[in-house]
Amino acid sequence: MKYDLIVIGGGPAGMMVAGRAAENGARVLLLEKNDILGKKLLLTGKGRCNITQAEFNIENFIKNFGKSGYFLKPALYQFGPKEIIDFFEKRNVNIKIERGKRAFPESDKSQDVLRALIGYLKDTSVEIKTGSTVKSIITENKEIQKIILSDGKILEAERYAICSGGKSYPLTGSTGDGYYWLEEMGHSIAAPRPALVPIIAKERFVKDIEGLSLKNVSIAIFQNNKKMDSRFGEALFTDNGMSGPIILNMSKKIGELLETGNIELGIDLKPALSFEILDERLLRDFKEFSGKIFKNYLGELLPKKIIPLILKFSTIDPNKKVNSISKEERKKIIHLLKNFKLTIDRIDGFENAIITAGGVSLKEIDSKTMRSKIIKNLYLAGEILDLDGPTGGFNLQVCWSTGFVIGESFKKN
Repeated sequence: MKYDLIVIGGGPAGMMVAGRAAENGARVLLLEKNDILGKKLLLTGKGRCNITQAEFNIENFIKNFGKSGYFLKPALYQFGPKEIIDFFEKRNVNIKIERGKRAFPESDKSQDVLRALIGYLKDTSVEIKTGSTVKSIITENKEIQKIILSDGKILEAERYAICSGGKSYPLTGSTGDGYYWLEEMGHSIAAPRPALVPIIAKERFVKDIEGLSLKNVSIAIFQNNKKMDSRFGEALFTDNGMSGPIILNMSKKIGELLETGNIELGIDLKPALSFEILDERLLRDFKEFSGKIFKNYLGELLPKKIIPLILKFSTIDPNKKVNSISKEERKKIIHLLKNFKLTIDRIDGFENAIITAGGVSLKEIDSKTMRSKIIKNLYLAGEILDLDGPTGGFNLQVCWSTGFVIGESFKKN
């Protein structure tokens, strides 16, 4: 049988491509090397599936991708955050919008999102082959002629879509196969690197504050004493470094900077207070709690878990009464609160990265159709593209939008 479209990869982009193309009348085969579809999708949003970022102003949405965001513009205007929310709600997955405009299923279950997508594929009569690994893709005269599976089976179609993802979470099947195939076909690949990934610190003391969650803090990256980036929000200490939204969103930049030298993080635990105002607060507190010893007072200022470290680095006698703390000692406290330092050893690897930065050059893809400019009957969608955004549903929206556009190209005028 010769298909109208063969889609390689049964993740969010691949399922959207297959479903939309079939809905438009195409005979579609969806290939997935895992035994189930959407294996990685089930892990997103810590199992809750942050389906999109509910930013309905497309111009604002694309700003989160930097210069590359303009590539997404045609796809987002066709099928953006509002459309994907409608898509799932029509399929009985009610969506709620949480802080930061993050959109989740009301059930908090990624399984419900996957169930709706599989239902979509069945309703549109997509043929699904799981446990199907592509061994090679045969091209001739700048066209794909056929696909050969690892079991020797040969498959042919008029058009092909590669939606095989990046290299993040390789245990889910994202092993970067698509990069190899596409490079063989003549596409340029920006070197894949982990993105939205935790960092590993050189300091071992982080183990002592593992699990400490910081809210409303500011974190800056410094290289050669120069501030390279800064973010405000939430972060989390891990057993060997840091994670959480601020860190994940800065990890790509950190990875790039580490190639040129050492990096320090400066954590401002009290970003709402300037040095002067914080000093005034300490003076007032030391007067009000004059009988308290220093180690007991710190509970007024900080989470309990970090107090032993502040005591250690301040070198102030923990049993000293606060009303006898000197001006110099006060400056030490303020400096620690406003610029708690951490040295970065490295960013974590693909096994803990939410997404992959790098991938197929956007210059080689038609942004209106997602068609390759090199291989005439090839389309690309999702994480395989050199396009990555921050946490909060942005990257899944890339999958939905680019996938939809490919499927829409089968619409009969």
